[in-house]
Amino acid sequence: MRRIVLTFGLIAGGILAASMLLALPFRDQIGLDRAVVVGYTTMVLAFLMIYFGVRSYRDNVAGGTVSFGRAFAVGGLITLVATACYVVTWEFVYFKVTPDYGEAYAAQAIEKARKSGASEAELAATRKEMEEFQVMYDKPLYNAAITFLEPLPIGLLFTLLTAGIMSRRRRVGGGAEVLARAG
Repeated sequence: MRRIVLTFGLIAGGILAASMLLALPFRDQIGLDRAVVVGYTTMVLAFLMIYFGVRSYRDNVAGGTVSFGRAFAVGGLITLVATACYVVTWEFVYFKVTPDYGEAYAAQAIEKARKSGASEAELAATRKEMEEFQVMYDKPLYNAAITFLEPLPIGLLFTLLTAGIMSRRRRVGGGAEVLARAG
């Protein structure tokens, strides 16, 4: 199981890390709103590896059947490995490659509020909120915890779906045995 979890987790994590690194030079052209869409779309594609990993476990280790609990465990571990890769990549990017990211994010949030017609009091509140967020986000453990929560729900959703699909009993012979028993 360890080999399958690491293989598919690292593939998913590699997809997540590569997409982050490839999008980095284009962050100003993409913009915050589109970057979120691109990021979550990539997460969905990366977490397809959960399905393939659990299927590989079912077919190659578990003898063709797998319980919901075991499928969920394998998928959950793949999610954790992929998410860890995502967090490590983001920590590197945030603290080493783009140390100005916090300021740029805050500026975009304030500009977005300004364009939506926020009053001066609302803009001041947004500025204060962004300053407080940046102070917390500049702490590596807080940053890692928040970053960990970004892909985790998607990975868990894929894990639940995959465990449900993979744990269903397969019919042997395409249903012919059911017809033979009925007749």
